[in-house]
Amino acid sequence: MNQEQIKTSKQIRSIGIAEGISYLILLSIAMPLKYLANITEAVKIFGWLHGVLFVAFIWAIFQGKTKLNWSLQVMATAFIASLIPFGTFWLDKKLKAEEK
Repeated sequence: MNQEQIKTSKQIRSIGIAEGISYLILLSIAMPLKYLANITEAVKIFGWLHGVLFVAFIWAIFQGKTKLNWSLQVMATAFIASLIPFGTFWLDKKLKAEEK
């Protein structure tokens, strides 16, 4: 990988980690607060934040296609990882190994 590709990979990893953390907060803290304690504000805040980060991650996946020459299979794997709790952390590990 050249320096620009490493930079792109690090950006994808950073967005993926942020998206993964927001997803876990949404699922493990905000949703229980909404349904168990009737506190809806947490879902509004973290749902919005997660939505923004999810869109940013999808954009980053397309950057991977153009700048890292990702195949459709790699793009699909990255997308599926964003839907599974802890999936973006697995993807981060895989991308970090490719940088080396």
